[in-house]
Amino acid sequence: MTDQAQTLRDLVMKREHERAKQTSGTSKQRTTKFITVTSGKGGVGKSNFTLNFAFTLQSLGKRVLVFDADIGMANIDVLMGVSAKYNLYHLLRREKRIDEIIERGPGFLSFIAGGSGMSDLFSLSQSDLDYFSEQIESVADEMDYIIFDTGAGLSKANYNFIHSADECLVVTTPEPTSITDAYALIKVVSSQDERTSFKLIVNRASGEKEAVHTADKIMMAAKRFLNVDISLLGYISEDHHVVEAVKKQVPFSTAFPNCVAARDIQRIAHRYMTVPASPEPGALTGIKGFMQKWLRRTK
Repeated sequence: MTDQAQTLRDLVMKREHERAKQTSGTSKQRTTKFITVTSGKGGVGKSNFTLNFAFTLQSLGKRVLVFDADIGMANIDVLMGVSAKYNLYHLLRREKRIDEIIERGPGFLSFIAGGSGMSDLFSLSQSDLDYFSEQIESVADEMDYIIFDTGAGLSKANYNFIHSADECLVVTTPEPTSITDAYALIKVVSSQDERTSFKLIVNRASGEKEAVHTADKIMMAAKRFLNVDISLLGYISEDHHVVEAVKKQVPFSTAFPNCVAARDIQRIAHRYMTVPASPEPGALTGIKGFMQKWLRRTK
């Protein structure tokens, strides 16, 4: 039987070689970073963070694509007040190309709606896998960041996205159940792949002191019991403007750009852009790494 992983590796290597020849002597090719945003439990504001984080990165000059990867509760489009005409289902059915299912939100933020097509990602034929990789590769060349907003918990879908991405941002709140579930997710993922890179986001914090205290609980436990180093990327303060923006179906960083939560998101985005990830030596990153790791986890 054909080794599907090797087939995809050969395909990706061939295309990268062809692009390298085409861009020789020109400007440096864009390197896309794949990010998964997840949480141990629902209701912690994960999708709202993803949306505003992506919007802020774009406002700072980065090209960003948000991929709604929540199979059961896809709602990125709802948070933006945008009705997505097409979603992943139309791509996997080959009814539309990937550039045709990319929608635009506030500030022309690019996103792909999830919907029913997400479940089909785990039952693709070799031909379909090749097509999906071609489509992702074609749009990745034009992006700085592709951000996957997953569902809460550790379903098979979330597991695959976390392992395939370059980095995983785990959103938690100071609530004990949220802390416990975030640690449990990190424990399960790291037990399967210790190379997974995690960063923490503490949402709905009363201030920096509570955010640091919350993050310390997870980071110290992860270091002591899992031998995993995790850092706190930042926190978002409890802010009534966030709820108001959700009701208006507009990102709070757009509706209330000077509110406390928006300033917190700006600090997180600035820090993320200036603190590079530290992948394991020899680890595959970018589109090449994402597709190879995705295929190994999917089949």
